[in-house]
Amino acid sequence: MINEIKRRRTLAIISHPDAGKTTLTEKLLLYSGAIEIAGSVVAKKHQRDTSSDWMELEKKRGISVSSTVLQFDYNEFKFNLLDTPGHRDFSEDTYRVLTAVDGVIMVIDAAKGIESQTIKLFNICKNRKIPILTFINKLDRPAKPPIELIDQLEEILGLTAFPINWPIESGESFKGLFDRLNKEVHLFQRSPGGVFKAPFTVHSITDKSFRELMSDDVYNNLTEEIQLLDHIGVDLDYNKISNGEISPVYFGSAVTNFGVELLLKGFLDYSNPPIPRKTAQGEIVPLDNPEFSAFVFKIQTNMNPMHRDRMVFARVCAGKFRRNAKVFNTRLKKEVRLAFTHSVFGNERETINEAYPGDIIGFVTNTEFKIGDTISTNEGLAFERIPRFAPEIFAYIKNRDTSKHKSFRKGLDHLIAEDIVQTFQVDAQFMNVPLLGALGSLQFEVLQYRLSDEYGVETELEVMPWSLLRWVESPVDDEFLRSKISYHGVTGTDAFKKQVLFFKSNWGFKSFKEANPEISLVDTID
Repeated sequence: MINEIKRRRTLAIISHPDAGKTTLTEKLLLYSGAIEIAGSVVAKKHQRDTSSDWMELEKKRGISVSSTVLQFDYNEFKFNLLDTPGHRDFSEDTYRVLTAVDGVIMVIDAAKGIESQTIKLFNICKNRKIPILTFINKLDRPAKPPIELIDQLEEILGLTAFPINWPIESGESFKGLFDRLNKEVHLFQRSPGGVFKAPFTVHSITDKSFRELMSDDVYNNLTEEIQLLDHIGVDLDYNKISNGEISPVYFGSAVTNFGVELLLKGFLDYSNPPIPRKTAQGEIVPLDNPEFSAFVFKIQTNMNPMHRDRMVFARVCAGKFRRNAKVFNTRLKKEVRLAFTHSVFGNERETINEAYPGDIIGFVTNTEFKIGDTISTNEGLAFERIPRFAPEIFAYIKNRDTSKHKSFRKGLDHLIAEDIVQTFQVDAQFMNVPLLGALGSLQFEVLQYRLSDEYGVETELEVMPWSLLRWVESPVDDEFLRSKISYHGVTGTDAFKKQVLFFKSNWGFKSFKEANPEISLVDTID
């Protein structure tokens, strides 16, 4: 049991859109042996097309809009890699994923440096003290000076950076990396299209054959930068890495496969096995707790057209899971038998009989699970709830074809259960469908696309005028609340019957706050 726990590594990859997160995900799979050829993405076991971006809309748009679980082995370790949406409209989905991991790889575009979505995702990791390895990507293109990129990590993010390796030129001249710890030069050869592992050779930095590959000015600049880094003298403190205070930094190019395996090996060197999780009863420490427990962080319907079912994803936190085990959904106080359990690779699934802390299990069930639910052999256990964030766009969705009402309601109920969007009821309006709330318009686009693609239902949106929502932190008398909101907005409730206020503008929100300081409003809630 102890050995199984210690060999688990559960991680996510975060980045600003277009920094190369999905490409890096694919190349990590290539170097682990989980796939044989990058680009075609052929799974070794099934010889079938699979990908972290498995949804047809993702392939058309070239972006990730759904978190995906990819499980694979490397050097006797078992990885659970959670690929996350990069687009800000799906930052809530990304946040849920980050509650389920023990470490993060942060990808930065070497030409653009640190961007807005990177900052937001970093702050989530910082608040949760998640260890972060940084991968500065796209060195095969013209890039900012590496010293400037390291400075950005420290000045913009307040993160102490320790470069594990250092790039040897960039763009068309990008040759490889200097390994600072082993004092070795890794020179890479480009493979056509980056579909195979990049061949490389190892040299000393003083080798004549290496020095002759570049001009004296370039070589002298490289050695001066390396000496400067050594002079700065930041200690590679493992405890500070584990607390998210120091980030080991790797340079490379995911598209050409330069430096990818160095990053993968480095993650094993500096990442944690499964860490303790907080509950209302205190911390659950995987090595000390034999009782099975897990929490739900994702629900996905219709992952595969051959399986018109609903997959619930849970992160195992303690104890050994066995298929057919009877466990409690502690929110519902209901016993559930988990018979149809799977390990997952993209949208491919394989039946599993057991799982350990750090593993991600997917199970098919008719029980109405929700994001954040605890499942455990201990009926009284409950992990901390996963926060929800205030939406910024609100709309009602309408079915264009009344003859497909049943399919419309079924599809809408299934997709709402995934938390693609949040749902609300507005006190002043009586509609036969809930008000939908989203962080961005792309969430609505995905909802409509999936209703059409998976349920054959065409829909249209009626966008409402509200642009800001706040939860009422402590319950207030409904009539009293309605009398206070007046022309500033309207009152309502969320899916959990918690009171909410809708405002048309930030001015209306501020006016209400100034007039009613005794009513506490919040923009996130458990």
